[in-house]
Order: sequence, then C-alpha cells, then structure tokens
Amino acid sequence: MRLGRSWTTFILFAAAAVQVQAYSPDETPSNDESIAMLEARVEQAPPRDQCFLYAQLIHKMTEFSLQQYAAGDIQKADAMLVRVEKLAQKMHLSLTDNDKRLKNAEILLRHTAFRLNEMLHASNYEDRPLVAQALAQVNQASDAAMMDVFKK
Repeated sequence: MRLGRSWTTFILFAAAAVQVQAYSPDETPSNDESIAMLEARVEQAPPRDQCFLYAQLIHKMTEFSLQQYAAGDIQKADAMLVRVEKLAQKMHLSLTDNDKRLKNAEILLRHTAFRLNEMLHASNYEDRPLVAQALAQVNQASDAAMMDVFKK
C-alpha cells in the first residue's frame, strides 16, 4: 500500500512539474495598431524567429480582414488580403532549416487557411478570386512549413 501511494504521489508531482505548452491561435481582436507593431517586430527579428512571427502576422491580418468584411468595409478587407498574400509568399520563400517554433507556425497557418476557406464560402462572387489567391499562398506556406517539420 505504501509503495502504491509513493508512486501515485510521484506521478502527481511529475505531472504538475511538467509544463505542457500547446499553441493555440490568439483570438484577441486584431486592429491596425497591433498589426503595425507585429510588422515592426518581424522586421527587427533575427531570421530564425521570423517564420513564426510571419505566421502570427498573416493570422492577425486575416482575422482583421474577416472583421472588415463582416463590417461591410470590402475595400479595406481586400487590401488586407493582398498584403496577406504577399506576406505568405515572402514567408514561404524565407523558410530555413533552423527556424524556431516551426511546428507552431505551421499550425497557425493551417488555422489561417481554415478561416480563409470560411471567408471564401461566405464572400461575394466578385471577391472570391482574391480570397482564393490568398488561400492558395497561405496553403503553400503551410505545406512548406510542414515539409520542413518532417525533414527534421
């Protein structure tokens, strides 16, 4: 009985001591200010950290675009999607073998692609080509990040 308690106690303390850090997308509302701050952070970050920061920026811009689209500001939403497309392409081209938090970036990009897919189905016929292009670029960046994860 005493051996059972000590093992149980050991397992409970070990479980409490291990900090499991899962990443989930930040669901705080995006705005122009937070996007500008994150853009500045990406530019100043070392190349090793840029992949995840690009993924965060792409995610925030996509969420902001969705907010603008829902509010009826289609022009601002479209402009943000053009920037998302360019950043996804830039991220895809800048992937390196020593990127930090690559798996988290891939998860975030997958979530962003899901949100863009939702937007594609909810958008007007005229807006779909732009959303589809942004979705394609985000999917390419996500696929490249996933391939780099599996390469390691």
